[in-house]
Amino acid sequence: MPRPISVLELTPEEKLQLQRVARSKTGSQRDGLRARIVLRRAEGSRELDVAAALGVSLTTISTWSRRFELQGLDGLQDRPGRGRKAWLATEKVRQVITRVVQPPKGKKKWSTRSMAAAVGMPHQSVQRIWKSNDLKPHLVRTFKISSDPQFEQKFWDVIGLYLNPPDKALVLCCDEKSQCQALERTQPGLPLGCGHIRTQTHDYWRHGTITLFAALNYLDGKILSRTEARHTHVEVAPLPEADRPGDAGRAATPSDRGQLCDA
Repeated sequence: MPRPISVLELTPEEKLQLQRVARSKTGSQRDGLRARIVLRRAEGSRELDVAAALGVSLTTISTWSRRFELQGLDGLQDRPGRGRKAWLATEKVRQVITRVVQPPKGKKKWSTRSMAAAVGMPHQSVQRIWKSNDLKPHLVRTFKISSDPQFEQKFWDVIGLYLNPPDKALVLCCDEKSQCQALERTQPGLPLGCGHIRTQTHDYWRHGTITLFAALNYLDGKILSRTEARHTHVEVAPLPEADRPGDAGRAATPSDRGQLCDA
């Protein structure tokens, strides 16, 4: 009598996970192949038929079927110690990571080639080490902390409105985009067309700056905006279209402006 075909048993969770890995277009091809092997074996296919369908050896089918049967999904992962061994000395890798915040004398930052020359390794290896540790010495992020002596107290007061708002409280958030440059090109350019790109002059006329005030009406999703020449507390006033129901046609008063600034 022919030997009975062994069938791998899957739980619903295991089957769902294997199907997700097998259909993934961004995952590892190696993991996808192992998932397809287990899924076909769970359907009752013989090892020989699975090998022919997937274009791999019978040994490969037997190996991953056996490992899944003994260890489940964990058996489909590579065992520790396999793969290419690291050839870079641990001390050199540590130097690349720690010295990145200590620029060389006379320089503001390291480059991959200057760091490679300092520690004695290829610059490609330095780039890989920086990337794996999310180190970006060529980038700078600007910031500015308020000089208001009561800044910290106001900061926590605002955060508290969100974390623990008073009963029936209405929190209004406002912001401004000040010092928008009003620029005008010195000559009109040509629009985009077939065979040529859009053009513009390299120089421009300066018309000072303007301030943009904008708000979002969450009821209908419309953006309310207004521009002003200045951005003092006088200009920071509720937009006419954003007044409360029943206040249509009522001009914003100094009291309104003060309340909005305080918010």
